[in-house]
Amino acid sequence: MLDRCTMDLHCYSHFLVHSLLKELKGNLIIFFADIISALLIRATGHTLQMAYRQSLNSLDIVDLLKSSDLLSSGDIAALVYLWNPFTIAACVGLSTSPVENLVVILALHGACKGLVPLAAFGWVMSTHLSLYPAILIIPVILLLGYGPDTPPRKLFLQKGYGKNGDNHSSDNCGQQETNQSKAEVTFSWRPVIHFLFWSSLWSAYVLVLCSISVKPHGSLWEMFQRTYGFILTMEDMSPNIGVLWYFFAEVFDFFRSFFMIVFHLNILFMILPLAIRLKHRPCFLAFIYIAISSMLKSYPSVGDSALYLGLLGLFLDELADMKFSFFLLCGYIGVSLLSPVMHNLWIWRGTGNANFYYATGMAYACLQIILVVESVSAVLNHDRKLRKLSVTKLRDGNS
Repeated sequence: MLDRCTMDLHCYSHFLVHSLLKELKGNLIIFFADIISALLIRATGHTLQMAYRQSLNSLDIVDLLKSSDLLSSGDIAALVYLWNPFTIAACVGLSTSPVENLVVILALHGACKGLVPLAAFGWVMSTHLSLYPAILIIPVILLLGYGPDTPPRKLFLQKGYGKNGDNHSSDNCGQQETNQSKAEVTFSWRPVIHFLFWSSLWSAYVLVLCSISVKPHGSLWEMFQRTYGFILTMEDMSPNIGVLWYFFAEVFDFFRSFFMIVFHLNILFMILPLAIRLKHRPCFLAFIYIAISSMLKSYPSVGDSALYLGLLGLFLDELADMKFSFFLLCGYIGVSLLSPVMHNLWIWRGTGNANFYYATGMAYACLQIILVVESVSAVLNHDRKLRKLSVTKLRDGNS
């Protein structure tokens, strides 16, 4: 009897140690994924700030930058991502969101630095882990073709042509300015072709590995049905922080396919207009795409919010005059506190109501809509301010 108890205790201790080691390994992977993501955001912020400062120097309006001497926008963005309560919650909850965020940031960082294989690898892996980062191919291509975010390219043309026509004694200087302006506007197709080649290569490599790994359990098509198909068909109506689960739980089955197509195409309808209007700011365009997809995706999580809130810190100079900042901050704090309470009351205690929890999801979606609209408006106002300052500089130089 004693030997049997000793054996059971030994088996239980072995199982407990194995479980603790497995959980510790998962915690370390997620923890280091967040650390690496913060470092990549910091490096990306420094690259964007240097490129933007050079652009403003060429336009003689560098005084518009209001960045702090202590912390740059990249440092602030990294701190916001690392110490964001949403990031901490996703890490403590052992979610896979930090790994998905890491490959998305890797793609943006590689595109900003001009590292085509790295950008292609990040984009392919992010699309493999989740379907929605596929729309980031547009900002990545714009980053590789045009370079990091700059003021509107019409300003460079105006400055170049204006200085070229001041007097005939400075033809060489004017020709140099015009060539520099044209260089700023020209889209380079060579890195884009390299990106498409490396994306195809990485995609083929991932598909081969997936086909080998799933061969004992099923086909590659079955894997797509259980991953991408699960996202598109929304078979699981479990309550989450989004709004689609409640809508499709209440809608009639006859209209389910129609509304499913409408909701999925809603993201695609916003891609082209935003890309045309914000093509001179590819990183900011990527931030907007990520925020929209995290708001309209089938199964959102707080890890998605941690990603776009961290990227938001990269554009402190452009978003300095954004309205409703205090309202958005209070709204995010209120929703992050009320949502777990309503979930606990409804799911675990059974004393709440589904409408109360759904109301927090609606408030969360409204906050995201306000954030996207106000951030785009602030960036466009910033571009208008740059245009006015550039015109004033040209007038002063001509006079």
